[in-house]
Amino acid sequence: MAGWGEIVALTATEIAKVMDECAPALAGGWIQKIYQPADHTVVLEIRTPGQTHRLLISCHPETSRIHIITAAFQNPPTPPPFCQFLRAHLQGARIDQVEQIQGDRIVQLALTAKEGSCKLVAELTGKTSNLFVLDEAGLIRRDLNGLKDRVGQRYLPPPRQQRERGTADQSRFSQSIPESPFPLSAAIEAHYFTAESVSAVETVRNTRAGILRKYIKKLRRRLEAWHEDLAKAEKYKHYDRYGELIKASLGTIRKGQTQIAVVDYFDEELPNLTIPLDQAKTPQGNMDDYFRKHRKQLAAERELRPRIEEGQKELETLRQELTAIEQGTWQPPDKPHRTPVRPRTGKRKDRQEQHQGPFRRFTSSDSLAIYVGRNARENDELTFGLAKSDDLWLHARGAPGSHVVVRLEKGTDPPPETIRDAATLALLYSDLKKSGKGDVIYTRRKWVKKAKGQAPGAVIVTQEKSLHVSLEKKRLDALKVRPGT
Repeated sequence: MAGWGEIVALTATEIAKVMDECAPALAGGWIQKIYQPADHTVVLEIRTPGQTHRLLISCHPETSRIHIITAAFQNPPTPPPFCQFLRAHLQGARIDQVEQIQGDRIVQLALTAKEGSCKLVAELTGKTSNLFVLDEAGLIRRDLNGLKDRVGQRYLPPPRQQRERGTADQSRFSQSIPESPFPLSAAIEAHYFTAESVSAVETVRNTRAGILRKYIKKLRRRLEAWHEDLAKAEKYKHYDRYGELIKASLGTIRKGQTQIAVVDYFDEELPNLTIPLDQAKTPQGNMDDYFRKHRKQLAAERELRPRIEEGQKELETLRQELTAIEQGTWQPPDKPHRTPVRPRTGKRKDRQEQHQGPFRRFTSSDSLAIYVGRNARENDELTFGLAKSDDLWLHARGAPGSHVVVRLEKGTDPPPETIRDAATLALLYSDLKKSGKGDVIYTRRKWVKKAKGQAPGAVIVTQEKSLHVSLEKKRLDALKVRPGT
């Protein structure tokens, strides 16, 4: 595969030949437009009588060069600061002279701008390549690489480069394009277009491989966490049976018992079964507890198994793509990839898709989604992964507990009943639950910051308000029958 080493910069000899071809045509022209399509590249659109030329100046450390081009580059929507400076001071300037300095890889454009005489100096010297704007006195006003310590200093050309050895005098572009008014420039343009295209594909491959490895690692960790959560819920698999057996024996159970021996009529052989009891709870309370835990297991099965299945399929797809890259058979797609970990425009939506996670989910009385973290890891993921800056964030005051997030449309305020619903859940899933009442703080998510150096879930909250709530059975029952989707 071709690398940057094969796409070397123009030599001093090649630059001299380009100047012989281009300089006479550019002298006397006007800079009517200036572009900076890439970090190291500037394109001057120069108007001469009857025609317009595009002069490319590349200060890339590996491919520094200067020549006329015919192709148009895709420019960023907002011009970089250096391009803005050039437009402010050099757009409309007359080109008085274009020349190579001292036979080296330095090209100077002498200009007459609205502010007076000035120069644009291109040092096409490989790793140290740069583009300078000089005032009439030869002082540096600005440069492409942002060397602020040189601003205001007198410009001095770098020491002359050692003459290129071997093929230095043998142009790589002997097969020029005769039908072009600038055949050498056309040959150079074609050469770099092909070479840089190959290199660009290689860069895309390497970038994509890095993205895939990162996301595969994250996806594996997420799958492991889901499997762990599912395994924890598995122990409640038979708790509906225990609930039914306790229900059938309610009249024989007394509060304070630690267990009950029953006949398991769910088994054809009708074996004896001993069911543990919480002596602090009533017989009804023990029954309800077993049924509740069984519902928890069913919810985990319903939620996690599809996620695990989908995650496994995605993992296999990503592994196949990575293998194709490593084997050299991968080609860039026509459309952008949807791998969610890639930082890009619209990344908020992708982050939300990543972080839907197995949180507790409810729907408020106003039909707004409420998410509740189940542990420190989920709290961290909920607050700093799923939640948007304008979402409502709640937590029990002064006590360990779950982070609670209410999804809100940007610019909207949470209804009072929704706040109370979410505050009730924050109290329910905190250490204040036993008391049945307490204070809950709430604020916008944007006022919640991670506590540096602290464990996951630890946060610093500002601009919070406080609400005193009690665990109302009616409200809790209503929330339980409105599970989140």
